[in-house]
Amino acid sequence: MDSGSEHFRRIYDNAVDAVPRDELDRRLKSGESLRIKLGIDPTAPDIHLGFVVVLRKLRQFQRLGHTAVLVIGDYTARVGDPSGRSKTRPILTSEEIEANTRTYLDQAYLILDRERTEVRHNSEWLGPLALADIIHLTRATTVARVLERDDFSKRFAAGDAISLTELLYPLMQAYDSVAVDADVELGGTDQLYNLLMGRHVMEYYGKNPQCVLTTPLLVGTDGEKKMSKSLGNYIGVTDPPGEMFGKTMSIPDYIMPDYYRLVLDCDPPEAPPVEQKRELARSIVRAFHGDNAVASAEKHFDTVTRRGVPEDIVELPLPLYPSNDLYPSSNLYPQSSEIWIVDLIKLAGFAKTNGEARRFVRGGAVRLDGEVIRDEQISLKIVALDGVVLQVGKRRYARLVTSG
Repeated sequence: MDSGSEHFRRIYDNAVDAVPRDELDRRLKSGESLRIKLGIDPTAPDIHLGFVVVLRKLRQFQRLGHTAVLVIGDYTARVGDPSGRSKTRPILTSEEIEANTRTYLDQAYLILDRERTEVRHNSEWLGPLALADIIHLTRATTVARVLERDDFSKRFAAGDAISLTELLYPLMQAYDSVAVDADVELGGTDQLYNLLMGRHVMEYYGKNPQCVLTTPLLVGTDGEKKMSKSLGNYIGVTDPPGEMFGKTMSIPDYIMPDYYRLVLDCDPPEAPPVEQKRELARSIVRAFHGDNAVASAEKHFDTVTRRGVPEDIVELPLPLYPSNDLYPSSNLYPQSSEIWIVDLIKLAGFAKTNGEARRFVRGGAVRLDGEVIRDEQISLKIVALDGVVLQVGKRRYARLVTSG
């Protein structure tokens, strides 16, 4: 195994917690083939891009020659992971869990190397546990330690219900590590408590405790909360290409770098934000649907976003090299080829003052080709605006036309 490879040097890229870092370094440099565990509870039928982040990290380990141990939580899904939850999760039926499980592996293999992936279901070892076994497992920790967990402590302080079943969840996930002899366990940062519990329980059972590596949480399309099916702010890896393209185009500009870095493992191109986002949408569609799906997905998006645009839409000429006489805000200079969004709104006659234009932006009323513009400081390259539709509110439209 080539411990000096590029993959080894990048194992900590897009990672947050490495516990303990020295021990993980030692194991990685030993040249031994490690067992890298990742657990998935099939609580929904599809995987979204947020889970792709940690799957990509698991794939990095595979490229180093390690074995990915994918634990399908068909048993723990009956409990529901309480991580980040302000209330108890609804309990899924066996039929729902089985239906969800069927789709997970095919989607995971879009990222992972099937040949280096060992798939296990935790019903194999959790199902046969007798009451005496469960009592023995509960002795591995204390109620006080479980209540140290942030989501539990907040709910306890607020007087909200916490079921005994939920309190068992971290122990059940930890026991998975015992059963599969994990060397390293991966998860999002919201899983840190569960992963560390795995270390503790492995020691309790006389095992060499696993190391822990966490990855960042991908913010959803709302730009505020982590990507989640239950919140509806997700992009599914099996979403149709047109839908995937459109959802990507809806994300706020300020989280684009995270999508490039965490989902595509690259930096955004040097381009205006609108074009950066289009390239992001193209790349994500390409990654999960192939090259042939990109053009039609983009065309579908353009068709949908421009529906409702009046046939008699006015054209707004934009000189490629504006002057301060034309844009008196002084944000621009004669040699500039950019225009401030506030100046653009005023030039179109959709606002009389800077303050009014800013309020439109802050209120989410300004769109370029259907994309909401939220940054009132943004300046746009004029050459990239040719043919773009500026919309302010529900009824004011202008098609931008550049001229030399």
